[in-house]
Amino acid sequence: MNLLDGKFASEKIKIEIAQEAAAFLAESGRKPHLVAILVGNDGGSETYVASKMKNCEKVGFRSSLIRYDNSVTEIDLLAKIKEINQDSSVDGLIVQLPLPKHIDPEKVTETIDYRKDVDGFHPVNLGRMMRNLPCFIPATPYGILLMLQAYQIDTTGKHCVIVGRSNIVGSPMSILMARNANPGNCTVTLTHSKTHNLKEIILQGDIVIAAIGRKKFVTADMVKRGAIIIDVGINRETSTETKSGFKLFGDVDFDNVAPISSWITPVPGGVGLMTIVGLLKNTLASAKKEIYI
Repeated sequence: MNLLDGKFASEKIKIEIAQEAAAFLAESGRKPHLVAILVGNDGGSETYVASKMKNCEKVGFRSSLIRYDNSVTEIDLLAKIKEINQDSSVDGLIVQLPLPKHIDPEKVTETIDYRKDVDGFHPVNLGRMMRNLPCFIPATPYGILLMLQAYQIDTTGKHCVIVGRSNIVGSPMSILMARNANPGNCTVTLTHSKTHNLKEIILQGDIVIAAIGRKKFVTADMVKRGAIIIDVGINRETSTETKSGFKLFGDVDFDNVAPISSWITPVPGGVGLMTIVGLLKNTLASAKKEIYI
C-alpha cells in the first residue's frame, strides 16, 4: 500500500502557485484576489473557509471574507454577488455551501459570473468541461486530477468506478476520468444509491472514487486487490478524543481497505487539501486571464 498524501502533494503545488503569484504581482502590480461569502455559522463551513483564506495568504493571494447571518435574504445575497461580479479587482468568488433553506443554491451558482466561478459550478464551466474546452474545473475533481498527476499515476485503460453522482464531485469526475487525457482515458462506471449489485460493480474498479457521503461505506470486501482508492468523504462526528471536539471519517473503511490497495488517500490529509489547491489554481488562472478574457 502506498499513501496518496494530500499534504505532500498540496505543499509542492502551492510552492509553484506562490512563485507564479509573485511573478503576477511584479508584472501587474496586484495580487490575485479571492472573495468568499459565508452565510451563517456552520462549524464545518467556518473551518473550510478559514483554511481557504489561510492558504490564500500563504501563496501570496489577497483574500476577502464577507459574512452574513442566516437571516440574510436571497435578494440581498444575489445583489452582493452581482456587485462583486462588476468589481475588476476580484478574480474569484465562492459562496460556501450549505446555505439556509430559504436561499436557492442554484440561483446563487448561476448568478456568479462564470469568469469568476473558481469553484467550477456554473453551467457554463460544466458545459465547457463536458466538451473538453478550457474552463474552471470543479475544485474537488480538479484536486483529484492534480493528486494523480503529482504521483504520476497512469490511468489510461483502467476501469474507474465512481460511487456517488453529485454535481460537485461524482458527475464531473466521471466526465474528467473518461476524457482523452491523463489523468483520464478510463472506462467509467458512475454508481449511486439506486445502483443494483453495487458491491460487484465496485469490485471491478481498478480505480475507486468514493464520494457518497456515508462513513466507511466502501469496505474491504468491495475492493479488489491492487485497486487505487480515492476517498472524497468528509463525515464529521462529535468526539471526546480530539481537541476540536469532532473527528473526521472518510467514505472508505481505511484500516481494512488500505492493506489490499495499491494507492489510497487518507481522511483527513487527502482530497480535502487538494480541493484547496484546485481552488487556488483556478483563482490564479482567472487573474492571469488564462481561461476567459
